[in-house]
Amino acid sequence: MPHIVIDYSANLDDQLDMHGLCLALKDAAAATGVFPAAGIRVRAHAAHHSVIADGDKKHGFIDIVIRLAAGRTEDQKICATDAVFDAAKIFTADHMAHHPFMLSLELRDIDPEHSRKTSSIRNYLPPEMH
Repeated sequence: MPHIVIDYSANLDDQLDMHGLCLALKDAAAATGVFPAAGIRVRAHAAHHSVIADGDKKHGFIDIVIRLAAGRTEDQKICATDAVFDAAKIFTADHMAHHPFMLSLELRDIDPEHSRKTSSIRNYLPPEMH
C-alpha cells in the first residue's frame, strides 16, 4: 500500500496537469508489480506559499514522497523509486526544458508498529485489481 504524495508550487496549477501527473505516477507504480494496484493512493497538494532559490515567483517545484509499507526488498524499493521518478521526469520534461523547475522524490518506509489501516475499497474493485 503505497501513498504517493505530491507537493508542488501553486504556480504550476496553470502550467501542468496535476491530475494527469497523479494518473501517470499511479500507472508507473502499478506497472512495477511492487505495489498492489488496489492499494495505491496518489494525491497532490499545492503549496500556496513557497520560496525557491532566489525567490523569483516563476520558479516551480514538485516534491514527491512515496510512503511504503514494510516488506519490500531493497531491489524492489529501487525499482519502484526509479519507475515513479522516471514517470515524473517524462511527464514534466517539456516544462523543465522551458521553465525554472525542480523535481525531487524520496521513498520512506512506514513503521508497521505504528501504522493502522482499514478499507472497503477492494469490495468495489474488479477482481483483477485485488
